[in-house]
Amino acid sequence: MILRTLIVDDEPIARKVLREELESIGGVQIVGEAEDGATALQKIGREHPDLVLLDLQMPVMGGLEVVRQLKHGKHLPAIVVVTAYDEHALQAFEAGAIDYLLKPVRQERLSEAVERARRLTDPAAGQRTKKIVGKIGEEYFLLSADEIYAFQAEGDLVWIMAAKRKYLAAQTLRELELRLKNTNFRRIHRNALVNVNHVRKMSALSSQRWLITMNNDQEFVASKRQASSVRELLSW
Repeated sequence: MILRTLIVDDEPIARKVLREELESIGGVQIVGEAEDGATALQKIGREHPDLVLLDLQMPVMGGLEVVRQLKHGKHLPAIVVVTAYDEHALQAFEAGAIDYLLKPVRQERLSEAVERARRLTDPAAGQRTKKIVGKIGEEYFLLSADEIYAFQAEGDLVWIMAAKRKYLAAQTLRELELRLKNTNFRRIHRNALVNVNHVRKMSALSSQRWLITMNNDQEFVASKRQASSVRELLSW
């Protein structure tokens, strides 16, 4: 599908760079540019883009306010934040952004964000699943709950374990547990949440302790206190 795309940034050179980068990605049609949030809302209402590349620090109206106002409208494009500041990532994702790119934007990350937008705007993709924010270095990633194998706490840090990579979580293990309530995730230890769909096998270590092996070969030992949750896994 062709992604009709709007570029929003108060700096002309930044818009020019994004335009040139997007033109090298197949299936993208640039339908306009805007230099502030208020103009962006007008053009989104008129052009109905599928994708909006949005700066945060702008005159008249900032990017976060644009996203918040769009949430109340009938047409909600996929929003990819493009900014020089990394401290607003969690706010942007909670407001409704699907990705968060730091300037200068690497071509690989821009292509990845465009592809994510393509999947999310595809009518055949169905309802959006819960998303989790992960970080590697200075880059932020929006992960589907389905692709996450487990969450593991180490002191004050919480790691998101996927098939081949791990990311630093932006929330505590308790916050993630509440966010993922009524999903396929189960607390099996005070330091771990696992995705039931990615459990390969369970081996009894004692009457109430289990060794849980994930599809990526990562192993967890379930504590006695969480034995009831482990037994529940057996019924899936």
